[in-house]
Amino acid sequence: PMPRRARFCPAGFPIHVIQRGNNRQAIFTSDADLAAYAHWLVEGAERFDVAVHGWMFMTNHVHLLATPSDHTSLSRLMQFLGRLYVRYFNYTYTRSGTLFEGRFKSCIVQENRYLLTCLRYLELNPVRAGLVKDPGDYRWSSYRSHAYGVRARLWSPHCLYLNLAKKEKQREHKWRALINETLDIEVLSKVRHCANTGLVLGTESFRDQVQRLRN
Repeated sequence: PMPRRARFCPAGFPIHVIQRGNNRQAIFTSDADLAAYAHWLVEGAERFDVAVHGWMFMTNHVHLLATPSDHTSLSRLMQFLGRLYVRYFNYTYTRSGTLFEGRFKSCIVQENRYLLTCLRYLELNPVRAGLVKDPGDYRWSSYRSHAYGVRARLWSPHCLYLNLAKKEKQREHKWRALINETLDIEVLSKVRHCANTGLVLGTESFRDQVQRLRN
C-alpha cells in the first residue's frame, strides 16, 4: 500500500481538528475521562508548542482549533495524546483495541474570514445536539473562557478574539453577543464540509496560498 501522506498542518496557521470515536463509539463516559484527556492535551500542547484557541469535548468526538508552531507539532501532539488516553481508557474499562477512528481530521482555517465563525461553530455544538440550551451550561468547552473569562491552562486566546475589545469585560460581552447571532446555514455547512473532508476553509486566493506552501 502507498504510504500515507503526512498531515499538512503548516506552522502559524489555525487548524480545525476533529477526533472521533471508532464507529462513533463513546470516548468519554465520565468526568474523570474528560479530565484525563484535558490534562494530557494541556501537557502535549505545552510540550509540542501548539496554541489551543478553542475546544469542545463531546461524548464521542472532540473539536480543537489550534495553531501549531511547527509543521509536525499538531501530529505529534495528537499522537502523544492518543497514546496516553487510549492506554488510560482501555485500562480503566478493561478493554482492548482501537478507540479513535483512524487519524484525526484537520482543516486549515483562514483567520480573518473564518476563525471566529469556526470558534462559534465549536462552542455551539452541545446546543445543536440538544444537550443544553445555553453554551455556558456545558463545561467541556472553551465557551466559558471566551464569554466569562474563566481561566483555563489549555487556553491561548487568539489575537482576533483579543482584538474584539481592549478591555476583558467588553470582549466577553462581545463574545456572548456573537454567539447569540445565528450562524448562517451556508457558512455552517461550509465549516462542517471542510472539517470532514480536510479542504481548506477560506477564500479561493487563500486556498491558492496554502497550495503553494504545500508544493
